[in-house]
Amino acid sequence: MGVKKMRDYIKQIEVLDYTREADPRLEIPRILREEHKAFHFKNIKSSDYSLIGNICNSRSKFARALGVDKQELITKLNNALEYPTRPKQTSKGACQQVIEEEVDLTALPIPTYTSSDMGPYITSAVYITSDPEYGFNMSFHRASPISKNKLVARLCKRDLYEYLKRAGGELKVALCIGVHPAILLAAALSTQIEQSELDIANTLGEFRLVKCIRSDLLVPANSEIILEGKITRQRHTEGPFLDVTRTLDKVRKEPVIEIELITHRKNPIYHAILPSLREHQLLMGMPREPIIYNQVSRVCACRGVHLSSGGCGWLHGIVSIEKNKPDDAANAIRAAFRAHKSMKHLVLVDSDINVYDKGAVEWAIATRYQGDVDTHTFKEKGSSLDPSCGKDNMTTKIGLDATIPSKAEKKMFREVRVGE
Repeated sequence: MGVKKMRDYIKQIEVLDYTREADPRLEIPRILREEHKAFHFKNIKSSDYSLIGNICNSRSKFARALGVDKQELITKLNNALEYPTRPKQTSKGACQQVIEEEVDLTALPIPTYTSSDMGPYITSAVYITSDPEYGFNMSFHRASPISKNKLVARLCKRDLYEYLKRAGGELKVALCIGVHPAILLAAALSTQIEQSELDIANTLGEFRLVKCIRSDLLVPANSEIILEGKITRQRHTEGPFLDVTRTLDKVRKEPVIEIELITHRKNPIYHAILPSLREHQLLMGMPREPIIYNQVSRVCACRGVHLSSGGCGWLHGIVSIEKNKPDDAANAIRAAFRAHKSMKHLVLVDSDINVYDKGAVEWAIATRYQGDVDTHTFKEKGSSLDPSCGKDNMTTKIGLDATIPSKAEKKMFREVRVGE
């Protein structure tokens, strides 16, 4: 199928050229929010770069990028998790066609997404770091420029945070902007610390790596833009910023990244991801779906998983199962919550219900669910992104068993369609 790069992918989807001058402060985000279509902005105010957005704002687009049907996405992700393959290294990469020794982050067309945000934010950068024992790590983190050569980045306490701690508080890093959707998806996965997301990405879509100029880090050779630098011990105020829940995340003291070098392709395309909207939701939630699927499959026959847009792609889930034993439903609900600890509400349905069809799911609740016997509640830690959570993120999680009751006459619960 050939080596994957963003430029090849955007030729496969409908992208509208926007040639009038556009301002990355609020105007470009507003156009992308209102239109939903992919746009390539070719005349950016105060920048020589072009900008593209909405390129992965549907499951269908991700499926096209990976060469599968939409219904096969979980299987594709599971296969990559189970059979990762090491990317090949090349001596030259298109991402290093132009080398900017004098770093000026203000030259990048970094959007300001809302008037409440701290300022402009890089939202699509894939961070690559390395550890002597665990190898390469690839992950997503938002970042905002605080000077011409420094960013403040929100680092959650996961693998990169552990790498930084093990390195003594300073760590070489490369921020890769404008990569193929296969790399975006792999970077968004929550894996074991010893698993390389680069290898998972290569199974999703083959690509090449090239060595950074200022460090031994390896980056996708066909990236549009690479910011080479180091995470420092310095801390700076980060936030507020619009998060996936369409609410502002809180202000924190976060690490400062010093950018030492910028490399990019000729005529580079800056990729912007709109915070809180569909592309953000899919990159947050879709990589969790195979994890939920696998956990539920350990206790019963799982048939589908969907983290829905109404729950911001993060807090609400629908799981379908083939129920063979009376306790399958309760076990499936517990397994799903174990797999995705940020999930707040779960609807469990039978395999005849399409987990992507909101009307079908609501119909199952209306006709197969009784609140006094089919409600499972758990007082546990929830998501830090849920503003309704109590102290220490404690919340009440609710699982609705909207499957046909085990002892019921099944035909009385089956949908009958007019004309069939």
